[in-house]
Amino acid sequence: MDGMEEISFLMIADIGEAKSLIMSSIDKASEGNFDTAKDLINASNKKMGQAHERHFGLIQNEAQGEKIALDLLFIHAEDQLMSTSLLKDLAEKLIIMYEKMYDLKNK
Repeated sequence: MDGMEEISFLMIADIGEAKSLIMSSIDKASEGNFDTAKDLINASNKKMGQAHERHFGLIQNEAQGEKIALDLLFIHAEDQLMSTSLLKDLAEKLIIMYEKMYDLKNK
């Protein structure tokens, strides 16, 4: 396995874990478990951070003159990174919305 392939697979693994954590956070928020939902978002942030670090490392290498060969696997990893980032943003808004709904329901 070459360097780009390994980086791509590591990114995809980190992002997959982050996505699972994010989806679980939405489920927990829908059940009224807001502290757990926020903890899951925080855990997903760590996984997303690892993927971002790998990605940014490649950007830094290219900025220093190293030619980075893009392949379909890396493009897939980037796509997963961006869509999961968007999902996280949406999940954070959903948690807030669920909190407000539970507050209104319990008044």
